[in-house]
Amino acid sequence: VQLQASGGGLVQVGDSLRLRCAYSGLTSSSVAVGWFRQAPGKEREFVAGISRSGNTRTIEAVRDRFAISRDSAKRTIYLQMNSLKPEDTGVYFCAAEWGGNYHYVPREGYEFGAWGQGTLVTVSS
Repeated sequence: VQLQASGGGLVQVGDSLRLRCAYSGLTSSSVAVGWFRQAPGKEREFVAGISRSGNTRTIEAVRDRFAISRDSAKRTIYLQMNSLKPEDTGVYFCAAEWGGNYHYVPREGYEFGAWGQGTLVTVSS
């Protein structure tokens, strides 16, 4: 399984970005995907995820601003990020998990078997 994250950039507070995670090597019905981020000097944290069945989960800090979605035909997962804040700054990674429960949204790093290279999001005030 290979993943490629893209869509990051330098934006102002309140702006929006849409991150993309293109995956290959597995069908859309076989893979759950999660987005993580790592801010400078901080631990990597789970942000949002989507199960094989389409269930989603987002952390409370972004729940009313970020949304994860899937385009199965394009084998792409999106993370729509609105009303960006300086604390959203970091490198965003997508990761894939396969073989688990169809409806389950994995969110621990060890649950994922493949990771993309990361895309940098910088929110300037």
